[in-house]
Amino acid sequence: MDGRLFAVLITLSFGLVFNAVQSNTITLAFENSFGTSRLLIGIVMTVIFAVIIFGGIKRIAKISEYIVVVLAVLYIGMALFIIFKNIDQMPAVLSLIVKNAFGFEQALGGSIGATLINGVKRGLFSNEAGMGSAPNAAATAVTSHPVKQGLIQAFGVLTDTLVICTSTAFIVLLSPAYKQGLSGIELTQASLSTHIGSWASGFLAIMVFLFAFSTLIGNYYYGETNIEFLNSNKMWLWSYRIGVLAMVIFGSVAQLQLVWNLADLFMGMMVVVNLIAIFLLSKVAFSALHDYTQQKKAGKNPVFYKDALENNQNIECWERESTSSPSGKENII
Repeated sequence: MDGRLFAVLITLSFGLVFNAVQSNTITLAFENSFGTSRLLIGIVMTVIFAVIIFGGIKRIAKISEYIVVVLAVLYIGMALFIIFKNIDQMPAVLSLIVKNAFGFEQALGGSIGATLINGVKRGLFSNEAGMGSAPNAAATAVTSHPVKQGLIQAFGVLTDTLVICTSTAFIVLLSPAYKQGLSGIELTQASLSTHIGSWASGFLAIMVFLFAFSTLIGNYYYGETNIEFLNSNKMWLWSYRIGVLAMVIFGSVAQLQLVWNLADLFMGMMVVVNLIAIFLLSKVAFSALHDYTQQKKAGKNPVFYKDALENNQNIECWERESTSSPSGKENII
């Protein structure tokens, strides 16, 4: 399958549509917590973002990476505090989850399918599993065997879905806020405020800003690398940058449902194309996994060379000599 089709899809999805979702979340969080104008926050955010992508000030992006790690630990810590504080309610919450996901009422009402579909869509947006976007980041890793990085990527999905998302679910369901008809970031803010005070709403807004802003940078990077793959002409890159900034402003003031509908549409297209590619590449993936497991069973630190695969003429890396350092020793990670 021509990689150019997927490059176009990931550029449109991440660089444009998904960045609109992130900016929408940020401005809604600030409006809900501080009453600030969504357009004003959108303009400020767009200016900062423009300085980074046009001026090449990577230090801001690097600092945000470290801040996000600290905030992620704090968020999980808050979730654990809330869970243990309300440990007596956990059986009822777990029962509520199971009942509403697989209960007879939902089956009879025909809503079980809609519930599962919505869960898949939101889970997909959260962890990107099956979309084919994560390999863009994974390909930059330095590793001795591709299966090692594949396992790391799988662990990322597990962490995001079973730790981060489940923490949020418990925060919401352990409060009465979910019965008030709220949705999105407003629901999480109201739930946190119920548990630990009104200050939590503002704290979450700042946390969301740092989380989502770092995601804006990551999404932009996905698009930029794929733009360069499609065409090295700088005019296309500058046009893409302007388009990204325009979508950040658009997402800042757009209706929540509109930006999510756009995200669902482009996610679906990416998944369809990626699943076809996965099917076509499955033989290669299983061969690499077999090579990895064989070396692990032999007590080795797995090191991959392309001659471990049949029909490897199109593989442009993983040459034996490319994994050696100037001292002549293999670089094993």
